[in-house]
Amino acid sequence: MSDERDEPPDDGSSDPAEAFTYNGGRVDPGESANIRYGISETYLGDPVRIPVTVINGKHPGPTVCLSAAAHGDELNGIEVVREVAHDWDHSMLHGTLVCLPVMNVPGFLAQERYLPIYDRDLNRSFPGREGSTSARRMAHRIFTNFIEPCDLGIDFHTSTRGRTNMLHVRANIEKPSVERLAKSFSSNVIIAGEGPAGTLRREATQADVPTITVEMGEAHRFQRRLIDRALTGVASVLAEFGLHPDSSVHWPGWRTVIDDDNEKTWIRADAGGIVDMKRGRGEFVREGEVICAITNPFKEEDDIVTVEAPFTGLIVGVLENPVVYPGNPLCHLVGLSADTRTALERERTTESSQSDLRPAGQTE
Repeated sequence: MSDERDEPPDDGSSDPAEAFTYNGGRVDPGESANIRYGISETYLGDPVRIPVTVINGKHPGPTVCLSAAAHGDELNGIEVVREVAHDWDHSMLHGTLVCLPVMNVPGFLAQERYLPIYDRDLNRSFPGREGSTSARRMAHRIFTNFIEPCDLGIDFHTSTRGRTNMLHVRANIEKPSVERLAKSFSSNVIIAGEGPAGTLRREATQADVPTITVEMGEAHRFQRRLIDRALTGVASVLAEFGLHPDSSVHWPGWRTVIDDDNEKTWIRADAGGIVDMKRGRGEFVREGEVICAITNPFKEEDDIVTVEAPFTGLIVGVLENPVVYPGNPLCHLVGLSADTRTALERERTTESSQSDLRPAGQTE
């Protein structure tokens, strides 16, 4: 693929606003459309349609795609995309928003991660291909109609079933356009890398549509605090790229970029059993501190296995289901520089002080 567009996308402010077109329709400047777009058929020959909302501003600017539920049981991103599309005021939008709240409709209906058609992973099937598998055909129709026409993309995910993630961004920051997008989302943690083959963010980025993945929370639920935090990130991106020119880019307070494999690790169980997790998602741990203990049904002291942090860092992802086989992941730990640790501890101290000042019974 060419890297000719490996510069931050132009906001298009000097050009007239244009229609957004897809195979079968168009949305003109100043118009919005809710579309049910056919990407496949069921065993009965009925159409499989994905919901799409296109908001084309009166003013010129970039086209941004917001996508969610490539895995059908990952729900947090659905609410982020819906609220941006239907609850925000876009009357002064400079550019176009393409909102795909549920890409994997068959998986969503079954509340399963994968397409319930030979267990295919839609997020390993992009950019797709006509004449190929069912998953690749679906991916092709989504990609060519609603991803490739865009200038930027944000793809929302959660952890898989039984685990949870703190909100963080995954991005190929070797590309300046992607780095700008990742940092403008204002997450505390960015994990660098191009991503596995077939993922939306990797294939879109290679197709000259800089795209990031936002990981947040766990499957099968809406988590309001994470949704609100992600909405702040979207607003920051729209401000950075001029779609909402009167808004401000949000600074998260501190940030760490993990671009070295030695700065991150999945800690895995060396014994099977029941896990007593001592630390949670987003917690700071020092080298040697106990993260969890693994016990058998009898809690026999001689058989208790304690798991310690191999280095000082932040727990980005953590086990929710408390049973493991040897080799199962327990938590995802990333390292922090000394300066980042100081900023994080200062933030946590401030939050603790503010909490102490609240009247009894008052919560966030």
